[in-house]
Amino acid sequence: MPGKVADFLRAAELADVGRAALDQGVIVRRGQGFTLRVSAVPAVHLGLLARCQPLDGGHGVPAVPAQRKARREYENRVSALAPIGP
Repeated sequence: MPGKVADFLRAAELADVGRAALDQGVIVRRGQGFTLRVSAVPAVHLGLLARCQPLDGGHGVPAVPAQRKARREYENRVSALAPIGP
């Protein structure tokens, strides 16, 4: 997961499973930022993705383009892991 998403989620109130996944993640430096490698089942990633929805803006909250892009990249990675369906 991109570092901007990880930073946002660390500040959010998460369930124990999500918090443990973030705490056990491995930081990999990427140029100016970082990526957090999180080993978790796809359901946990889908839950984390849902929690970072505010990064897209809306409801009177301005969207920061870099955060919106980071969330979109994470969404693409998660959807590649687990096809969304019934």
